[in-house]
Amino acid sequence: MNAQEILQKAEALFDGHFLYTSGRHGAQYMQCARVLQYPEYTEALAKIAAERFSGEKIDIVVAPAIGGIVWGYELARILGAKSIFAERENGKMTLRRGFEIPDGASVVVAEDVITTGGTVFEILELVRLNRGKIAGVGVIVDRSGGKIDFGVKTSAAFTTEIASYSPEDCPLCKQGVPITKPGSRS
Repeated sequence: MNAQEILQKAEALFDGHFLYTSGRHGAQYMQCARVLQYPEYTEALAKIAAERFSGEKIDIVVAPAIGGIVWGYELARILGAKSIFAERENGKMTLRRGFEIPDGASVVVAEDVITTGGTVFEILELVRLNRGKIAGVGVIVDRSGGKIDFGVKTSAAFTTEIASYSPEDCPLCKQGVPITKPGSRS
């Protein structure tokens, strides 16, 4: 089963009018938590994303809380690395709970879905501030169609392009379609 088939089987794609974490609007929403409830699907997707890092020594996989924790853990398991997560504290991504990135540690940043890449950019900066060496980014779904450049190797289990709009240009808003705010950030 390929990544798209897994996402469909897990019923992870929704149609409607959505407010994304980035602040943009769109007609489709990818709810990767629906996939992550199935360990066999999560493992299969992590194996796909981990392929680009084969042969590399990865020390740590760091993911954002809460959506990336399960994904980061499974990606770390496949890569033979330690898994940690970053949390928002006063609006800023930070390492808590005794998590640390030793100087020079080889780090993969894990994220479930990227649209604008904002959270990944924040975690990349956090890794750099902690003097980690960024090996790359591993995601379940890249909704940008591969257009986001993190400046490091990026591996997505599934890449697609789902249109998103600024609130003032959103055709769904202009049609009066009610909006839903899914996801883990309030």
